[in-house]
Amino acid sequence: MIDPTFPFEYLSNYLIIGAALLALGMLGFLSRRNLIVMFLSAEMMLQGVALTLVGFSRFHGNWTGQIFTIVMLTVAASEAALALALILVLFNRIGSLDVTLWQGLRETGLPETVDAGEAEPYEPIPGPESYPHLTPSGVEPPHPRQPWEQRRG
Repeated sequence: MIDPTFPFEYLSNYLIIGAALLALGMLGFLSRRNLIVMFLSAEMMLQGVALTLVGFSRFHGNWTGQIFTIVMLTVAASEAALALALILVLFNRIGSLDVTLWQGLRETGLPETVDAGEAEPYEPIPGPESYPHLTPSGVEPPHPRQPWEQRRG
C-alpha cells in the first residue's frame, strides 16, 4: 500500500542522497589505506542504506524500513566498538594504521600483496607495547588546606 501523502518526488530525493552516501563511502573505502578512514567510509555506506530503507518505508506507509534501520544501527554500533578496539590493539602491535603494513597477520602460506605505491618497509621497534603518554600542561596549583587539616596542625 503506497502512502498518497508522500509523493514520488520525495522518495527520489531520499534515494539520490542515499546513493550519494553509498558511493562516497565506497570511494573512500577503496581509495584510502588508513584504517580509521576506511572504517568511517564503511559507516557512511551503512548510513546511505539506512536512509534508503527509511525512504522506501515512508513511501509504502509501513514501519518495516524504520525497524530494520534501528536494528542495523544497533549492530553497527556494536561493530564500531569492536573495530575500534581491534584498531587500538593492532596500532600498538605495528605502530601504524596503514593496512599494507599488516602483512604478518595473514594466514601462513598466502603470498604477500604488493601495493603499487608501497612505502619503505617498516621495522618494528623492540620493547614493551605502550600507550602514548601526554605531557603535563602547566604547573598544578597548590591545594588549599581543608578545615579538618588545619585543626590537626
